[in-house]
Amino acid sequence: MQTTDTPTPTSAPTSATSTAPTASTASTATVPAPGSGSAPGALPIRTAVVIGSNRDGRFGPVVADWLLSRLRPRADLDVDVIDLAATDLPTALTSRPSPDVAAELARVSPKLAAADAFVVLTPEYNHSYPAALKSLIDWHYAEWQAKPVALVSYGGVSGGLRAVEHLRQVFAELHAVTIRDTVSFHNAGSHFDEEGRHRDPAVADAAARRMVDQLVWWARALRTAKEEHPYTA
Repeated sequence: MQTTDTPTPTSAPTSATSTAPTASTASTATVPAPGSGSAPGALPIRTAVVIGSNRDGRFGPVVADWLLSRLRPRADLDVDVIDLAATDLPTALTSRPSPDVAAELARVSPKLAAADAFVVLTPEYNHSYPAALKSLIDWHYAEWQAKPVALVSYGGVSGGLRAVEHLRQVFAELHAVTIRDTVSFHNAGSHFDEEGRHRDPAVADAAARRMVDQLVWWARALRTAKEEHPYTA
């Protein structure tokens, strides 16, 4: 199996990239600063971060630690984590899960249901995303509906973007809204030192801030809309 979960560092690191609008169009988009754009006392956005790899020796926790260090200080977010390495859902779906599977769903499903928004962190395996992530997605339906999903990826040359594009199609089928901007780490191992610190975080930090600002906007808009008009799929 070809994977890009544990990328090999290169001698010339590239910067994390964001699929942001080009300079010719970016001036038309107005995004609030972190924590702004809401009335005083507005409830924070309950955000579930899904760490999408469960393979042995995975690189995901390094990127996850960087991501969470950018999310948790924000006053407009209430962050929870679902780590698929600590989640055991089978790939075979059934309407009558075994007691063990039912217990696992009872632990994971309420976190998804309570979330206003999601940030999904994925590597790229054979031009797509991991099987464990697909299992988590497929065991749920209403939990995803009418909620925004931000996508963060990492890998080799592609930076996991092929996995991201596949996930967009899946979440569209589940009536979720994926955020246009992403954060992707190309040749991801080269960006972090032995302690897991980003070597040159300015570009990645800016990309993450832009993406999360958009996630918060969508989460607030959809939460308000659902309060006024319950969503029907």
